[in-house]
Amino acid sequence: MEVTAGSVSPRTETHEDTPGQVVHRHSVTVRLTHWAAFLAIVVLTMSGLQIFNAAPYLDASDINNPAHRVLSLDGDQATGTAVGTTTIFGHTFTTTHVLGYTDDGMGGETVRGFPGWITFPGYQDLAAGRRWHFFFAWMFVLAGLVYFIVGFARGELQLLILRPSDLPKLWPMQAYYLHLRKEKPEHGKYNPLQKAGYTAMLFLLAPFVVLTGLALAPGFDAIANPLIWLLGGRQFARTWHFVSMLALIGFFCGHVFLVVSTGFINNMRSMTLGTYRLGPHEGTGP
Repeated sequence: MEVTAGSVSPRTETHEDTPGQVVHRHSVTVRLTHWAAFLAIVVLTMSGLQIFNAAPYLDASDINNPAHRVLSLDGDQATGTAVGTTTIFGHTFTTTHVLGYTDDGMGGETVRGFPGWITFPGYQDLAAGRRWHFFFAWMFVLAGLVYFIVGFARGELQLLILRPSDLPKLWPMQAYYLHLRKEKPEHGKYNPLQKAGYTAMLFLLAPFVVLTGLALAPGFDAIANPLIWLLGGRQFARTWHFVSMLALIGFFCGHVFLVVSTGFINNMRSMTLGTYRLGPHEGTGP
């Protein structure tokens, strides 16, 4: 099947594809950038939590301001009884051994925001966390750029974009995943829910994660102050960056749910070997 640069696949009728037919699903570039981005997101999240632990709070303000604190992870062991607390919008919860006072990454427990098993490195080391974070941030950006450029040239990127014609198909597809509908709605290479997720990820969430991350760099602040102002200041940018990380994790969980619910082995094979066995009502077109 020929795909010219900047065009979508000429195969637009899903009935041309036969259920059970094994087709070539993803190019080498798509597979490599997919796994590179996956690794980058994992390390970025863990090293980001390591950085967060150096100042385990978030403020909805342009400066460090406890009066506008939206999240705080605290701990206290001065009284002899260790206590960890999490405060969200002024509401405090005891989270000892989970958040606030938890695993120190070296076999013990201490006052720290997130536990050592979920941070990278596990022990508290701000400098190392920042180095790993910056390195994998560049990996994430480069993987995204390669994916965009090659995907657009091969016509793959266009297949991922949610179109107006996909909107009426969103609920039927969701109903199928929730087992409220027996038959999967007819769709092309990507179903409408996948298109909605990928469109939001590629064109909204990923750029926002990068921009809010850049806003935390003093050097970038000096040359792009209007952007920092739009985000509400560097402290507010830190909050936005944390929220966008949570959204990224949410996308990842939703992505894994779709992978598992539509055939884990088949989907994993398509993203590792590039081959995919078509199911009923599936096609390779838009």
